[in-house]
Amino acid sequence: DTFYVTPEILMRTQTSPMQARMLEKHDFSNGPLKMVSPGKVYRRDTDDATHSHQFHQVEGMVIGKHITMADLKGTLETVAQELFGNELDVRLRPSYFPFTEPSVEADITCFNCLGKGCAICKYTGWIEVLGAGMTHPNVLQMAGVDPEVYG
Repeated sequence: DTFYVTPEILMRTQTSPMQARMLEKHDFSNGPLKMVSPGKVYRRDTDDATHSHQFHQVEGMVIGKHITMADLKGTLETVAQELFGNELDVRLRPSYFPFTEPSVEADITCFNCLGKGCAICKYTGWIEVLGAGMTHPNVLQMAGVDPEVYG
């Protein structure tokens, strides 16, 4: 996915590094970590109806005691409905990302055909809008955060 300008210079491919920085800096005695990291990113993608070589990415993370997949699902549904409207449904599909466990892909009903199937949604009725998951315990541990207490 990397988009090199020269052999030594590459364009930012994701906003994830902010998560590690915030995990290492946060004082959990002051409460849970809640952060959003927006930014423009660049990937070696072929442009089509649902892909672009440049786009804005928004990453969010909440780390605290007793955070569950239900919290993540509720947050994703709320954000998707605020961004795209209440008339579109949200679904979560199991997926794999190396830094989350479990991992999901979030889809919304296609805005063009409203779920009937068209060229934009590749005749599925759904458009993938984001990947998500619970921060992997190894990520927490490497940042000095106890994964037995925080998630």
